[in-house]
Amino acid sequence: MSIAAADTAAPQPAPHPGGPVLSARDVVVEFAGRGRSAARARAVDGVNLDIERGEIVALVGESGCGKTTLARTLMGLERPAQGEVRFRGEPLSYRMRALRRYRRAVQLVLQDPMGSLNPHHTVYDAVAEGVRIHRLPDEERRVADALSRCGLRPPHRFFQRYPHELSGGQRQRVVIAGALVLDPVVLVADEPVASLDASVRGEILSLVLQLREDLGLSSIMVTHDLGLAWNIADRLAVMYLGRIVELGTPEQVFAAPQHPYTRALLSVLPESEREPIVLTGEPPDPTRIPSGCRFHPRCQELASGAAAKAGVAGACTGTPLAVLPASASEGHAAPQVACHLAAASSARTPSAGNP
Repeated sequence: MSIAAADTAAPQPAPHPGGPVLSARDVVVEFAGRGRSAARARAVDGVNLDIERGEIVALVGESGCGKTTLARTLMGLERPAQGEVRFRGEPLSYRMRALRRYRRAVQLVLQDPMGSLNPHHTVYDAVAEGVRIHRLPDEERRVADALSRCGLRPPHRFFQRYPHELSGGQRQRVVIAGALVLDPVVLVADEPVASLDASVRGEILSLVLQLREDLGLSSIMVTHDLGLAWNIADRLAVMYLGRIVELGTPEQVFAAPQHPYTRALLSVLPESEREPIVLTGEPPDPTRIPSGCRFHPRCQELASGAAAKAGVAGACTGTPLAVLPASASEGHAAPQVACHLAAASSARTPSAGNP
């Protein structure tokens, strides 16, 4: 079979009924430090995550927590030092031809549309680039359909425009169209509305939701904006220093955040009724991950004495926490949390039906 023939085939075999579309299993991603003897930095340090068909999962956390590295790894742009990425139940192959097919099925949308688009290329050329790389037929029809789905109608009116002739929202729609033209299964969006005006953000988020409704697309949203996660996500994964520390639906996480880090993030939202929690210090160096809970050097519950009162202060500083499972399908009811204090509080809470 020729390369051209292979590229026009379906990106991957049909999914197993009920199984996740995309998964991370015990994924570790390391980067070399400066100098031969320098310790390696673990940007992702043991992550399990499932993305179901049609599901939108938001990865949230402060800068440097590992959310973008995890997204790049799920895209196949970074290769795990340990663990694996699975697509439709099968481990991801890093052979060139297999990756080429995979990246047609899992497409990336970046936060800066002006930086993503070549200023010397027309809208038509920008959207058609993937079609040409994968040697797909019916180029003009595919480009027109993708632009129409993204709300740029009539599409032919935009074919010969250049990025500087478009508004910020229109440019982001062109970027999304460039992903849709390949009929992907998953969109990985890194801060997709961070560079847009507030008035345009809602339009782009509505577009993502409509694409999920029309095409059954799954999405991974990388964001530090918890308001965005609340409005669009089906599940929320809170990351800190390379690990997911809390996982649940936005309703569960916003209504009753269990991890002290999550509570700190939520407390500074403009609409929050909680007392703002200002974390001290910077996130620890990923080459020297703290013992015990990796958040304990900045934990407000440990500093206030609440952890000592619950009898878990020693565990917080010395006992490592288990990596959270991928989803509730593994027998763990959401929300899930990696926190000694939360575990102790849960153990003290009477079960349903028992006084």
